[in-house]
Amino acid sequence: MRAMSEIVGELGLDREAIEPYGRDRVKVPLGAIPRGRAPGKLVVVTAITPTPAGEGKTTTSIGLTDGLARIGRRAVLAIREPSLGPLFGRKGGGTGGGRATVEPAADINLHFTGDFHAIQSAHNFLAAMADNAARSGAVEGFAPGGISWRRVTDAQDRALRRIETGLGGDGSGPRRETGFDISAASEVMAVVALASGYDDLRRRLSDVVVGWTGDGRPVRAGELGCVGAMMVLLKDALKPNLVQTAEGQPAIVHAGPFGNIAHGCSSVIADRLALATGEFAVTEAGFGADLGFEKFMDIKVRQGGPEPSAAVVVAKLSGLRWHGGAQPDRLDEPDPGAVEAGSANLRNAVGIVRRYGLPAVVALNRHPADTPAEIEIARRAALEAGALAAVEAKGFGEGGAGMTELAEAVVSAAEQPSTVRLLYEDSAPVTEKVETLAREIYGADGVEWGAGTREAACRFDERGWDFPICVAKTHLSLSAFPERRGVPRGHTFPVVELRVAAGARQVIALAGPIITLPGLPAQPNALGVDLGPGGEVLGLV
Repeated sequence: MRAMSEIVGELGLDREAIEPYGRDRVKVPLGAIPRGRAPGKLVVVTAITPTPAGEGKTTTSIGLTDGLARIGRRAVLAIREPSLGPLFGRKGGGTGGGRATVEPAADINLHFTGDFHAIQSAHNFLAAMADNAARSGAVEGFAPGGISWRRVTDAQDRALRRIETGLGGDGSGPRRETGFDISAASEVMAVVALASGYDDLRRRLSDVVVGWTGDGRPVRAGELGCVGAMMVLLKDALKPNLVQTAEGQPAIVHAGPFGNIAHGCSSVIADRLALATGEFAVTEAGFGADLGFEKFMDIKVRQGGPEPSAAVVVAKLSGLRWHGGAQPDRLDEPDPGAVEAGSANLRNAVGIVRRYGLPAVVALNRHPADTPAEIEIARRAALEAGALAAVEAKGFGEGGAGMTELAEAVVSAAEQPSTVRLLYEDSAPVTEKVETLAREIYGADGVEWGAGTREAACRFDERGWDFPICVAKTHLSLSAFPERRGVPRGHTFPVVELRVAAGARQVIALAGPIITLPGLPAQPNALGVDLGPGGEVLGLV
């Protein structure tokens, strides 16, 4: 590993201003981010619709950063912080794999610099303050039954999805039904990821809606007098974290909203730091192009995030086989017919990127079982869909050396003229925005509105909440139903609930059988995790 002081110096950061967290990571205070430099070019990495094979977006993002360095380009990576939930559950960590990782991987996957804990603490403190305000009558008309703010945990704990609080009698508060979400779905997490600085963080926290009065007025965190305390809890969490890839390239790991139930992007501040210090900034959007990339554009860019110059769409042939109908136990077996059929999903992902006005490059994440004929099928599909190039990505096995061809293609794409186009106008009604997403991104014929959702949409419109839509749905299908592979058409998009996240400036549309607190599988990854005799962490995947 390179000395962090060396990386800090290469980025042009003031060594006296940065805040070391041990020997292998530093926090960058917002005042230390360079100003006045010509910004680099931002490249966003997305993928086909996820499959049981995994697509490898993070590995590709890391490998691309190393590959750009190999061809003489100064590149800086900006990715999300991993969550303990999937780390100990089934999905695993979020630091890449093989020879394309960010380091120190074990610590980044675990507690890192404590950002997740700070965000969780601030969120749950606000929940306690809301309970207290409703119990004491501090806000006129605000009763315990009007509280909508749920608590969060970073564990996949299905027992907490629906709970009853206040069981200890009058001294413990009124009994009411509530529940927990996973920390990566916290609105505070989204606020930290979208805030441009401390003043913006304070404004957003003040705007958070924690519940409703009896006459339908929203109760905001700013009315509870606790925003100052939340700012104190979050003062360090807002500072981006700087580490390095396994090949010694700078990597910013900051914020961690999920892409299926939140907006799925690393922080705006991280992107700005990467662009201020690198010729190219490589960042990742959560899950597939229909979820993470759409939200990257319609939420993050719309709210002031830097505009990307190009996008990379990651695809594994095993994933294309899945979308083409291959059985789960045969995804690593050659099957040109399944690749041909599944390439419809790749075409759709490229089409989504092109719809937003960006040049696209496809990264074919190479596996030893892939055949030349299958690679050619996928390459042809990508080019026919409008991708500028479709290149084999070998970062897992070869590191940056296996990513130079992709790096060259990305540089060429980023130099192409482009005009970013967002999907809908801010002023459009909530129902129109949702229907546009359902039709244009998810391929639905229409929207099925659940009980009370149209009324909620009208109420949000009347209050002037012209926010973008954050769709919470399965990541395993373009539709709201995980069993529908490929590019399903002719379906109805079911919106079961609408929630407002006024601090994050989003309307959250829960679609289909979506849960906001996952549960552990029967054999979670945690069963294989231990501490070795030398203090090393064993078993993290």
